[in-house]
Amino acid sequence: MAHDKLTSYKAKRDFKKTQEPSGHESVKPSNRRRFVIQKHDATRLHYDLRLELDGVFKSWAVTRGPSLDPHDKRLAVEVEDHPLDYGDFEGTIPQGQYGGGTVMLWDRGYWEPEGKKSPEQALAKGDFKFTLQGTRLHGSFVLVRMANDRERGKRTNWLLIKHRDQFAVETNGAAILEESDTSVASGRTMEAIAAGKGRKPKPFMLQGGKLEADAIWDSRTGLAAEEREADDRGKKKRSTVAATDLPDFIEPQLCETLARPPLGSGWLHEIKFDGYRIQTRVLEGEATLKTRKGLDWTAKYPAIARAAGNLPDAIIDGEICALDDNGAPDFAALQAALSDGKTDALVYFAFDLLFEGGKDLRALPLSDRKARLEKFLSDAGEDARLRFVEHFETGGEAVLRSACRMSLEGIVSKRADAPYVSGRTETWAKSKCRAGHEVVIGAYATTSGKFRSLLVGVNHGDDFVYVGRVGTGYGAGKVKDLLPKLKALETSKSPFTGIGAPKKDAGVLWLKPELVAEIEFAGWTSDGLVRQAAFKGLREDKPATEVEAEKAASPAKTEVQQPVAPTSKPGRRGGKIDIMGVLISNPDKPLWPDANDSRPVTKEDLARYHEAVGSWLIEHIRGRPCSIIRAPDGIGGEQFFQRHAMPGTSNLLELVTVFGDKKPYLQIDRVEGLIAVAQIGAVELHPWNCAPQQPEVPGRLVFDLDPGPDVPFSRVVEAAKEMRERLDDLGLVSFCKTTGGKGLHVVTPLTVAKRSKLTWPEAKGFAHDVCLQMARDNSELYLTKMAKNQRQGRIFLDYLRNDRMATAVAPLSPRARPGATVSMPLTWAQVKTDLDPTRFTIRTVPTLLVKSTAWKDYGDGHRPLEAAIKRLTKSKTAA
Repeated sequence: MAHDKLTSYKAKRDFKKTQEPSGHESVKPSNRRRFVIQKHDATRLHYDLRLELDGVFKSWAVTRGPSLDPHDKRLAVEVEDHPLDYGDFEGTIPQGQYGGGTVMLWDRGYWEPEGKKSPEQALAKGDFKFTLQGTRLHGSFVLVRMANDRERGKRTNWLLIKHRDQFAVETNGAAILEESDTSVASGRTMEAIAAGKGRKPKPFMLQGGKLEADAIWDSRTGLAAEEREADDRGKKKRSTVAATDLPDFIEPQLCETLARPPLGSGWLHEIKFDGYRIQTRVLEGEATLKTRKGLDWTAKYPAIARAAGNLPDAIIDGEICALDDNGAPDFAALQAALSDGKTDALVYFAFDLLFEGGKDLRALPLSDRKARLEKFLSDAGEDARLRFVEHFETGGEAVLRSACRMSLEGIVSKRADAPYVSGRTETWAKSKCRAGHEVVIGAYATTSGKFRSLLVGVNHGDDFVYVGRVGTGYGAGKVKDLLPKLKALETSKSPFTGIGAPKKDAGVLWLKPELVAEIEFAGWTSDGLVRQAAFKGLREDKPATEVEAEKAASPAKTEVQQPVAPTSKPGRRGGKIDIMGVLISNPDKPLWPDANDSRPVTKEDLARYHEAVGSWLIEHIRGRPCSIIRAPDGIGGEQFFQRHAMPGTSNLLELVTVFGDKKPYLQIDRVEGLIAVAQIGAVELHPWNCAPQQPEVPGRLVFDLDPGPDVPFSRVVEAAKEMRERLDDLGLVSFCKTTGGKGLHVVTPLTVAKRSKLTWPEAKGFAHDVCLQMARDNSELYLTKMAKNQRQGRIFLDYLRNDRMATAVAPLSPRARPGATVSMPLTWAQVKTDLDPTRFTIRTVPTLLVKSTAWKDYGDGHRPLEAAIKRLTKSKTAA
């Protein structure tokens, strides 16, 4: 059957001229579905996504390549089915042949379908959800067929979209294409493949889908067997390998940035070195030292290169540092050594072994690689320039606390059981003692012709955002070296864009944003600017395009306080605490008596909660007016509802004017804004249900299931399921969350056309009709009127949340109720009779959220209400 599907594939190719597989090679079966992504430099550069299904590769040409940002919708053109042995093809298709150009195996691994439908059914429907488990891509994706795109003779166009999950990246999701630009099968670049240089790709398909990680643990043929043979021989032989067996360069693994070290066991914690990341490749007594971008810097460090040349053949990952008088890394001293050409005293700290001889160790657990590295360096003899990086297996907080006492930069935490994976991953994380950042220089200021300060920024999406001035840290020698480099980049136009870009002042000289500097600073102001920033030096090893604002920690890793020296609490200044640049006064003031755990929930706890879940929560309130319930003295004191701005309103909050009201409304568009409202005791968030930035347009419907006295929660659960079925019959996708009280909310997101004519009365009328129909079908259980005397034993179907100025409590918003409960998003599998909404509290939710898949496909659930209104009208007419 597979050969029948390859008719089109074979008809387009002359296998006497192209080296592409003909489909006659027998591919070993695998118990898992395989996928490959091939980077293809044909007429236009694109990426070919291929998913194994029914004996062939279903294939799409993704024009701009996959993105990890759920906002990015990548055009994916469906092409002919390919044979399975194509999954091992890497090389050059001759010009003049179909698809002529260079092909790289950019990613490969396994995939699984999502949902109840079979892959064939999902493809036929045009809504194909799947999960990738590759070397570079992970998590949930969807292919959505574009409308009116199945005409005869035309290729079918789809959109490839990343779902929101722990692998999603909210900004610059396409960066992975630049960060990961070598073959996963051979380690080669596109240029090396085109030139026919380097090693051949290691097969995947012809091995029955067995990746290198599988082979390592094969007790008969993998590295385990090789190790036993080496032990039996009782001696270690220096391996001599051909150049083609040792990659020229391996893209390094990178860290995510966390506010605090990750929790739990299974992590190794290393000191964070303040130096230059260097990959050392040793082959036949010659060492090559390359930066994280693959630049050859061997000539800059001749002494270290000579020392490394005495090692056996290998590839080592590490960092070059200068040490101060106390033996601590000193970045300024490193800069001075490079500037003066006096690098003999520098030290190479080795923390990972990627290749030992011809053996690729990257798929081994980190703990094994480090054990090999320590023995590898020890066997080679002592050399003060080459040092093994020790690690600690105790709690990360204690290690960070010790590092801070020693005035070190911080620590790096790594999963002990994880393989080495090129690019940014969640298995490596850095936590800093002091605020440090890489920035791009956009201008410099002078007074009476003398240098005074740098104006710096970072990349944020398409903008180069100003983050402040760096006014200290310059000695005469630094200024002398720095000024010529600045003058060479002077330009007439400001490089800064976006909100807060500085204006031209006397003495300010704009620069092309190409120089990267490292700074140290006291923290962030409420306006997002650095405070008390000091210049440490230029970073010549990093391109300016890579410098971005460092992301906040993920929810799972922010539920404990920052460890610091025991003399102070984190960020304490005069009784206040600094959280994400917002000063929290009276941080110990209790707002809730407890969270069902006999411990008061303080103002600081509320701010920390928003810091933890804010990146998730903000997506559901951004761009919408948002009212708040404030309880400055705790939920037992006076509470008041605030929708308008008041004197002293934080500039972290947006102010929006809506039609018919002269007073501006509050709007919270960033996580720091959540911290700002926590500072004023806001314990609940109630956004409008409009479309973002469009107050006059309905963006979602909320059905509030509010039980009367003596109604068991199990009946509320059944009501939510029934509401879901009714909405599904009308073509709408629904999501469920607890209210933080005794009820449930069923939410359905709406598609908003560019020129939508949908009105609030229409939305409210539809919601009313759905609830009314449900109440008429079971009047003993449901009602649509608020009268309390009629609610005994019944559930009020509240449709009134769906009006222009009506609000509903936000997902993940705390409630001003005993127990500090939270409005918790749920999967429909969680909506069952034993559901206990009281377990979702400010203390428990950050940890629960990171494990949850609830609402991950919310962005794909938008449907037009107009079509649902027509269906409901027809059903009423038929009845």
